[in-house]
Parts: sequence; C-alpha cells; structure tokens
Amino acid sequence: MPLNADAVRVALTGAAYVAPKGTTLPTDATSPWPTGATDIGWISDDGITESNSTDTTEIKGWQGGQTVRKVISSSEMTFQFTAIETSKAVLELYHKGSKVTTTAGKSMLAVKAPGPDRRMFGFDVIDGNSHIRIVIPDGEVTETGDITYKSDEAVSYELTITAYPGADGTVAYKYSDDPAWGSPEKPSS
Repeated sequence: MPLNADAVRVALTGAAYVAPKGTTLPTDATSPWPTGATDIGWISDDGITESNSTDTTEIKGWQGGQTVRKVISSSEMTFQFTAIETSKAVLELYHKGSKVTTTAGKSMLAVKAPGPDRRMFGFDVIDGNSHIRIVIPDGEVTETGDITYKSDEAVSYELTITAYPGADGTVAYKYSDDPAWGSPEKPSS
C-alpha cells in the first residue's frame, strides 16, 4: 500500500458533550448536536485520550503446555480528558449524583456520595475540514482526578468516561466526513 500523507490527521481542536441517557443520537460527523446535549467547555491541551483494553484467558493444551487458544474474558473502552472550565455541567459530572442549585443569584453544590449517573457522551475531533465524531450512547464518569487550587494554574477536573455496551454489544459509534475513511486500499505493486 502506498503512503498517503493526506490521510495523516492531527486533533487540532474539538469539543466534548454530555446529554441525558436516551437522547437522540447524532448519526453523522457534522450535524448539530441534539437538543439536550451540553458542550462541556474548555478541555486542557492534553486533549482526549481513548483507551481500549482487553483481558484474555489462555487455554493451554495438555500436550506440551502450549497455548492453543486465547479467549477474551473482558474488554473496556474509556475516554479521559481534563475539563478546565468550571460550569454546572462539569461540576455535576465530577461530583456524580450532586446538583448545582441557584437561588437569588447564588449557587450551591451539595456534594453527595457518588451513585450511578449514566448519560450519553460525545466528542468532536476536528482537523481543518476533517471531522470525527464519537458518540457513546451509554456512558458514565467512573474515575476522577484530584482538584488542585493554585494561583498559577486553572482549576481542573480530570474525568474518565467508561462506555457501556448496548444490547447488540456496541459501546460507541464513530462517524467521519474524512475521505480517507472511505478510500479503498490500493494494492501494492
């Protein structure tokens, strides 16, 4: 296959979204996000990290003790990013199960012990005219980092989202308008 520098992508910018679970899912890379989806705001310059992990169990043959098969015993897809914008949406994601309330122009967050809080999540990854959209129909913040309050850096909220499988096993959808996604591989000469 010949090399194609036009297919090299860089995640120059993008956005992260959250919506109630069951919100109508986007079905392409560029349409507006559905009503009910909230832009999480500024993300640190570390961007968004997608991780896919699998655990396997080895089955060994009696004759010689050689591995004859590996069975996937578990798998997980996660997305990690650090929000650097303090907002109602971010605070409620970081403090699962807690809600920001506003009365007479003053806001309060009563931090509760975390409980289940499954939602729809999504990410737009943009490189010029090339768009990738990742949609997680059923996800949840499963890990958070420490919050540091300092005079020389932004207050930040490290979040890890775990994508849960639907009835058909799908954990996420990826859409793109990038021509490289659909171009057939050319046979090597």
